Amino acid sequence: MKTIRTLAVLASAAALLSACGGGGNDVGKELGLQNPEVHFVHALPGGGNVDFLVNGSPLQTNIAYKQVTNFANINTGNTTVAYANTGTTTAIASGNFPDVTKGHEYTVLALPALTGGDIGLIDDPFDKGLLSSSARVRAFNATVNAQNLDVYIVAPGTDISTVSPTMAGVAYKNAVPASGQDSNYLNGGTYIAVATVAGSKTPIFQSASFQLGNNADWLITSVPISGTLSQLAVGQIHLLIAQGGNTSQPAVELTNQLTGE
Repeated sequence: MKTIRTLAVLASAAALLSACGGGGNDVGKELGLQNPEVHFVHALPGGGNVDFLVNGSPLQTNIAYKQVTNFANINTGNTTVAYANTGTTTAIASGNFPDVTKGHEYTVLALPALTGGDIGLIDDPFDKGLLSSSARVRAFNATVNAQNLDVYIVAPGTDISTVSPTMAGVAYKNAVPASGQDSNYLNGGTYIAVATVAGSKTPIFQSASFQLGNNADWLITSVPISGTLSQLAVGQIHLLIAQGGNTSQPAVELTNQLTGE
C-alpha cells in the first residue's frame, strides 16, 4: 500500500510539473530521488588548469580558471574531493563530504590561499518547492585573508543604506546561506550586485544591471584580483557568477562600475 501511495504522489507531481513546464531533475531532487550531483568551480586566479578528483579518480579534467563544470552524478556516502594539476592525481587541496545524499547538489571550488591553493565545499539540499520558478542564489567568499563581505542583489537605483544585505557576513571559505542550508530564493528580474565590507554601506564593488532568470541557479563568488590577497577595497575584487546546469561554461565575470574593470 505504501508503494502504491508513493507512486501516486510521484505520478501526480510529474504530471503537474510537466503541465507547468518544470524540469524532471528538479522533481527528483525535491523528492530526494535524484542521484547526488557535483560540479567544480575554478576560482583560483592565476592558477593553471586542473583536474577535479572524486575519491582519488579524475571526474572532470583540464579545467581552466573561471570554468564551471557541468553537474555530474556521484555516489552517496562518504566522499573525498580534491583538485590537482591536469594530468596528475597529487592533490593541490582536498576536502570531504561525510554523507553525500540523494537529491542534493554539491559544489567544490578551487580557492586562492596565502601560499598555493585551498578548497571550498558547499552541500546544497535543494529544498525548492515543486511549483516554484524562483531563482536560487548563494554567495561565497574566495578572497583570502580579507574581511567578511556583504552582498546585495537589488534593483538598479536602490539605495543600499535603506536595505539589508541579501547575503550578509560572508567569510573566506564560507557560503551564505551556509553549506547544508538551502539557497536564497529571488524572483527573476533585473538586478545589480553590490559588495561591501561586512557592516559597511560603502560599496567596494557595484555591477552593471543584469538579468536573473526564473529557475536560475547562481553561486556569486568574490575572488581577489591576481596579486591582491589581503584586502577588500575598491578595485581589489571581482565577482564571478557560477551558473548551475548540465553544460560546462565559464563563470560570468561582472564588471565593477566603480572602476570600469
